[in-house]
Amino acid sequence: MIDEIQKELNEHIIPFWKGLKDNEYGGYYGYLDYDLKLDKKAKKGAILNSRILWFFSRAFNELRDKSLLEEAEHAYRFMKEKMIGDGTNGICWSVTYDGKVLDGTRHTYNQAFAIYALSEFYRASGEREALRMAHELFTVIEEKCRDNDGYLEAFDEDFNLLPNDKLSENGVMADRTMNTALHVLEAYTLLYEVTEDSGQKGAVGDRLAELLLIVKDRIYNKEKRRQEVFFDMNYNSLLDLHSYGHDIEASWLIDLALDTLDGKHLDKNDADEIRSMNLEMVENTYNKAFIDGSFVNECEEGKVDKTRIWWVQSEAMVGFVNGYQRSGETKYLQAAKSIWEYTKNHMIDKRPGSEWFWQVDEYANPGQRPIVEPWKCPYHNGRMCFEITKRLRKGEEQ
Repeated sequence: MIDEIQKELNEHIIPFWKGLKDNEYGGYYGYLDYDLKLDKKAKKGAILNSRILWFFSRAFNELRDKSLLEEAEHAYRFMKEKMIGDGTNGICWSVTYDGKVLDGTRHTYNQAFAIYALSEFYRASGEREALRMAHELFTVIEEKCRDNDGYLEAFDEDFNLLPNDKLSENGVMADRTMNTALHVLEAYTLLYEVTEDSGQKGAVGDRLAELLLIVKDRIYNKEKRRQEVFFDMNYNSLLDLHSYGHDIEASWLIDLALDTLDGKHLDKNDADEIRSMNLEMVENTYNKAFIDGSFVNECEEGKVDKTRIWWVQSEAMVGFVNGYQRSGETKYLQAAKSIWEYTKNHMIDKRPGSEWFWQVDEYANPGQRPIVEPWKCPYHNGRMCFEITKRLRKGEEQ
């Protein structure tokens, strides 16, 4: 499994995304349709660019191939010059193919991914400007994108609150989302890890600990052993929706946050309760979403969506390996192996010039969704390759 995943990373995922570099206008091309037709004039989303910057930075940190750092530097220049400026007013949502602001929305989710990318790039390059911008974006989130109860969602360029149409789905319009909270948590975890200044590190650690408590007390449903997804301002759930993919992803990202804080900023009893919550989500998704050797999407109002989605398979593999490492339950390791077999056979697109399908139906037929677009990126499947390789190799060594 390790060798196969390493090969997929080195011989398929990395070369594919290198091939999307836009050497004329900067950044990376933003759209490749299902029929593998590249639109060089498609908009370039900031989330896609952030995730590509993070991916190549992490790839360099893992593999030490200088060509990967060059890719990361290319993404960084485009982000800095066309999307973010100095960081003091946040990052926009999207730009045109040639780098003009197309959608100036300041979304908290988007700010978080820029922090995540800049932090990893700083670790790869030592570029202190990247770390400075990451902290500027941290300040933007904390001063402009939240209230006393937690994180809000969408804003205009002057940080006036907007309807959250970009992260609301399934027929609701959410004032708060689990998804934004999760990825702010993820970003703050990495920013905390790479920050040396004690004052800055302490500030990030305090907010990260506070966010962990929000997840535990407001987002997690103890009775149903799952996270709720969409909320009003008062954290009332707007929809009976169990997002299996987000729960298994959260189970390991939250564990990582606790590991990174390493006993600081958070009471031990709270940390222990959160660890138990994570294992509950692993067990619950194993029982409900691990079906026929793969991981289904979600359950809305009691109806299971059996679509298999590229990012959900990726996060399930990492979440189950983490669950195995935390609990010793070998069934989770076997589940991860099974999902990899399914992914090899059905999710990875074997056509020359492609990468992974966005999704396949319950009969493993691929849909017609794009191979690349503002949300389809190397972040989930690339990270799966890094995490599975690192975790299982460490286990072998032990």
